[in-house]
Amino acid sequence: MRKIGVLTSGGDAPGMNAAVMSIARSAAKYGMPLVGIKRGYNGLLRKSTSLGDDLQELQLDTVLDIADQPGTYLRTARCLEFLDPMWREVAVSTLRAMEIDGLVVIGGDGSFQGARLLCEMGIPCIGIPGTIDNDLAYTEMTLGYETAVQVCTEAIRSIRATSRSHDRPHVVECMGRHCGDIALKAACATGSEIVVVPEVPWSVEEVAAKLNRQIAKGNTRATIVLAEGCWESMAPFDMYHFLTSHGKECFEGEPMSANRFASTMKRMCGMVEVRSTVVGYTQRGALPVAKDSAFAFEAGNLAVRLLRDGVSNQVIGVKEGKVFYTPIEDALKAKKNFRRDLYDLVNEM
Repeated sequence: MRKIGVLTSGGDAPGMNAAVMSIARSAAKYGMPLVGIKRGYNGLLRKSTSLGDDLQELQLDTVLDIADQPGTYLRTARCLEFLDPMWREVAVSTLRAMEIDGLVVIGGDGSFQGARLLCEMGIPCIGIPGTIDNDLAYTEMTLGYETAVQVCTEAIRSIRATSRSHDRPHVVECMGRHCGDIALKAACATGSEIVVVPEVPWSVEEVAAKLNRQIAKGNTRATIVLAEGCWESMAPFDMYHFLTSHGKECFEGEPMSANRFASTMKRMCGMVEVRSTVVGYTQRGALPVAKDSAFAFEAGNLAVRLLRDGVSNQVIGVKEGKVFYTPIEDALKAKKNFRRDLYDLVNEM
């Protein structure tokens, strides 16, 4: 390997900068120049008007101080054009013109699919899992997941304090489009009474019954933690008819949301008030916790060593607490093991 590249793709995640810093340090150790590709795969497609807006040589003095910064120094974006073989040829041409012999891809499953396709075209690639959702089944943790859980845990603890003060239940929405790991772990960490995730089918009436049981026991400040993608597994519910018939303005065809769900719980459970909070992008934009930063450091070093040793088409992860690597194909085929035991434990009261 004479020169390697690195890109961050998909949603940004705490720890991405720490991984880039580690890659830069390791590349310098082995005497390999490093090129940062900006805005994910878009940088390889040369979409900008100048070369410097797409590609940047990363010197150690440039990136040594970014490890603790939130977001991603290289920026990120999704790139639908990369699905087109013609555009992938452009990407390969860019890499070869820049004399980049190998690529480290930091991102989620879509980013790994892109890395796999580049490997098929003769570009050695190594993937590092960067997604707060923890939705890659082959690894126990992904970059940013532990930070997202910590952000949600701190938010829920603060919310539960004010819920106790006012004797009112609260609905808290965490991120997690197709994976409820953040919501589940944060609910466990805070002693929340109800958790709703996309992996388990549920109904509005079922959650209202659970909340009513809490109220009947004297718990008037229960917390319902939702994963943002939980609406996909919700049983049909005529929100428009229910809310309008109970005096709440609503427009036909509106989707369910944390705020409307809280309004529904208020009316189904006879509470004076049920409030809602969406934790939102604070989960992505937070400073990485130590566990994410330490994983980023080890993963970045391993990625560079693998490329140096001629190993390609692999992704890095954590198994039984130890960093390891496995073929991209195997990683993408792995099935997620949702912790139903913990889900039932939170909801059984």
